[in-house]
Amino acid sequence: MDTLTDLFADAQAALYEGVMQPLAFALGLGNRLEDLFDGTGWLLVGLLQILVMVVVIGPLQRWRPAEAQGPASSVRTDVIYTLIHRLGLFRIALFFTIEPVLDDAMGVLRTEGVGSFHLDGLWPGVTDGPWVSFLIYWLVFDFLNYWLHRAQHQWHWWWTLHAMHHSQRHMTQWTDNRNHLLDDLIGAVVWVMVAQIVGIAPSQFVAVVALTQLSENFQHANLRVSFGKWGERLWVSPRFHRLHHAIGLGHETQQNAKVVLGGHNFGVLLPWWDMLFGTANFSEKFESTGIRDQVEKGVDYGEGFWAQQRLGLSRLLAVLKGHTES
Repeated sequence: MDTLTDLFADAQAALYEGVMQPLAFALGLGNRLEDLFDGTGWLLVGLLQILVMVVVIGPLQRWRPAEAQGPASSVRTDVIYTLIHRLGLFRIALFFTIEPVLDDAMGVLRTEGVGSFHLDGLWPGVTDGPWVSFLIYWLVFDFLNYWLHRAQHQWHWWWTLHAMHHSQRHMTQWTDNRNHLLDDLIGAVVWVMVAQIVGIAPSQFVAVVALTQLSENFQHANLRVSFGKWGERLWVSPRFHRLHHAIGLGHETQQNAKVVLGGHNFGVLLPWWDMLFGTANFSEKFESTGIRDQVEKGVDYGEGFWAQQRLGLSRLLAVLKGHTES
């Protein structure tokens, strides 16, 4: 872990000193150099992720696709979402809008004597080792992701936003970041708050995020791959996650003869949580993806970026208005 951290730090410093710092001075941003250095780290992570996607996951999709490749237009918008997130544009927006508010809130809590609870300090000499502490935080955030994902599917107002992610009829490695920006904002705020509370180190937070995102790219890939009977129960595979996107299955469940929000396979990295809480589906099928009302009733979730964002907000406002009137 220390060696990988050192290699990443060296690369971050080289990118910062060779490209980002001169650019900052040229743009008159010399007073934000510390923040720019942190942003350089996220940019480097994003560039490495895109490299793996193009060089590794892309050829795998062409080698063994789960379905015939959809039209280029169905993928183009997903690429835009990926670039917005992986090149740091979304994080920059968070930095200037949400993070100052969260920092102030945490500052108030600390003045009241409420500090971070450092999980890696539970067993000095054991849990504070770099690999052990990383595994602890990785498990904590994957557990958090499972419940966030279930909430996206069970709280109607949140599903109005998250449905956009499921509206992709031709999944690829680029589909992971196909989310409504408000949906992403809610998840990011929760992640940052939990990170502050559990006391994860910035370098480990970056590593947890990077591992999670890259694995999600692989899981969304148009790839006919199963990890086998035991492997499927150790790590979320493209087949396991494709069932989560399956029409009438991944985001719906039967309850008292009615179809309601719910579904299966909410795990992000580990299927253990689905197994533990009864939401796992290990069927070996590779189903078609999408949303039932999109397929059966022609409900429009938008094709382009702005249409998808606008329609998501319209669905949310309609639900909120309905709750207000009732």
